Amino acid sequence: MTSQTITAAASGTFQLGDLTVNRVGFGAMRLPQHGEAFAADAVPRDRDQAVGVLRRAVELGVNHIDTAAFYFSPLRSANELINQALTPYQDDLVISTKVGPGRDPSGQWLPHASPEQLRGQVEENLRQLGRDHLDVVNLRIVGTDSIAERFGALAELRKAGLIRHLGLSNVRPHHLSEAQTIAPVVCVQNMYGVGASPEQKEFLRSCGEQHIAFVPFYSIAGTGREGGATTEDSAEVHAIARAHHLSPAQIRLAWTLHQGAHVLAIPGTGDPEHLAQNVATGALRLSADELTVLDSHS
Repeated sequence: MTSQTITAAASGTFQLGDLTVNRVGFGAMRLPQHGEAFAADAVPRDRDQAVGVLRRAVELGVNHIDTAAFYFSPLRSANELINQALTPYQDDLVISTKVGPGRDPSGQWLPHASPEQLRGQVEENLRQLGRDHLDVVNLRIVGTDSIAERFGALAELRKAGLIRHLGLSNVRPHHLSEAQTIAPVVCVQNMYGVGASPEQKEFLRSCGEQHIAFVPFYSIAGTGREGGATTEDSAEVHAIARAHHLSPAQIRLAWTLHQGAHVLAIPGTGDPEHLAQNVATGALRLSADELTVLDSHS
């Protein structure tokens, strides 16, 4: 498999509402800095490198980019890098963002936004991205409390034309049920990867039955989370990677894509070579035996 010649189209497509995207997308969290995302001592990434990675992603067929206004480091903002690199935006490019959390200019996390504050977060994303509407806005939450007021506020912005589609991030099944009584939900963005719990697998399956896209985060990083991929892969993962002449990270990503046609990957990187590898993984077909091994590992 030569990653240089494989585009995101090889991964197949799925619908985010009425928007068609290739199943391998791009996550912008790591673009603004080197090393761990959100670290107080984060070193800003070279602007030309970040812009180049974004442009290369689109050249490789990526048409689904995940971002957030709180993805920034000293001197760099993911949204503004996207704006600089990709405007004028291609007609088929879908940009998904998240609201709910916030960070002050020093990088400190702020309490989660109230329904009234969510409009300001939506408007900030619009300003940074240079858009008159947002394709997809995910309400990201922490905890198990009702989301009715907050999701209702976003539903009003959708009616007003500022948002095209709504999604949820870091949620439980009851949150999805609650949201669906207020407005349509096109995607659920949750942590998922090799080692997923039975409850996580059931939620992914349930989303597929409802034709809701499931968008895993940390599918490569796993327990490394914001810090990036770890080296804790099992001997089985390493053996399958060697058999395909790929990295364990690519096997993790491929396994995630095999969990359902409704699964949309958003691996993030600031490295052009890793970008090409991630996109090429969409063409990898794991055998039934390999999937059984990886499933048992999880």
